[in-house]
Amino acid sequence: MTRCDTPVLDRLLDPVAEILTPEVAERLVRLRFDSKAQASLDKLARKCNEGKLTPAERREYEVCVQTIDFISILQSKARLLLKRTDQDK
Repeated sequence: MTRCDTPVLDRLLDPVAEILTPEVAERLVRLRFDSKAQASLDKLARKCNEGKLTPAERREYEVCVQTIDFISILQSKARLLLKRTDQDK
């Protein structure tokens, strides 16, 4: 399974983090999958661990993992912004 090069993606997202407002950062930190999406992801993860993904499911799962990496980096940057904002108060 291919994954995003997280250090490169992290650096590429620095300009995005610079334009986050505290309000947007709060919403980003609270962002979660809905129950249907989470159930689908859990099923794909289980099948992946069992070695039972079809090629189409593998592609779907890889996209999910890459998307989670992307969102996680944005959430990390949002948390840093909120921490700095709290310290400035």
